[in-house]
Amino acid sequence: MVGVLQLSDPRLIGPYQLIGRLGAGGMGRVFLGVSAARRPVAVKIIHAELAADPEFRARFSVEVAMAWERTLDEAVVPATRRVKLRAAVILSPDRGGIFDTMLALVRRGLGGTAGDGRQYISWIHEADFIRAVEWLIGNEHATGALNLAAPDPLPNREFMAALRAAWGMPVGLPATRWMLEVGAFLMRTETELVLKSRRVVPGRLLKGGFRFEYPSWPAAAWDLCARVRSGRS
Repeated sequence: MVGVLQLSDPRLIGPYQLIGRLGAGGMGRVFLGVSAARRPVAVKIIHAELAADPEFRARFSVEVAMAWERTLDEAVVPATRRVKLRAAVILSPDRGGIFDTMLALVRRGLGGTAGDGRQYISWIHEADFIRAVEWLIGNEHATGALNLAAPDPLPNREFMAALRAAWGMPVGLPATRWMLEVGAFLMRTETELVLKSRRVVPGRLLKGGFRFEYPSWPAAAWDLCARVRSGRS
């Protein structure tokens, strides 16, 4: 049996589901734990790597991710395969999601660079996220921590330029650090979620033979924009 709990929190993107104990052949049950830091902000960052630097480890998203993974490690789940999903920004056309927030900025001419624009954004298309989760459930050798991110992370400047091109918006006003500080204060979140560079690749997925439907951001952006125009299907 496979049990799926649909989260109703409007801050979560529509198809994002918390998947708990799931049936898996060969190794009994599988427990998928997703480390996440979510707020309704221009980009949602979910921790995808842990560094040894103490200052880095003290940052907001890292602390959230470490707490998620520690809880999974401490869970009493005998004969259960544990998989830690270190997921990048999951992008879908659903209203209220991260992509919806980004696109709203682009449509208003505000989808320029954030800060200096050199910070990397790791992301994954919703279709590839779902396919990757299904692949992990069916792969009895998959265990421990895995990065769920497209193999093509981009600097913020290039990421937003590709999104503007996909929507057909020729301009995008940039946001300086102080503007982001004000916005983060009003939204009760952290600028670190926007300004921190995260260049993550799905090494274990690729090595295991997983193939992405949307490995590059421009193609993914065109698909998501087209679905928004067609009614967000």
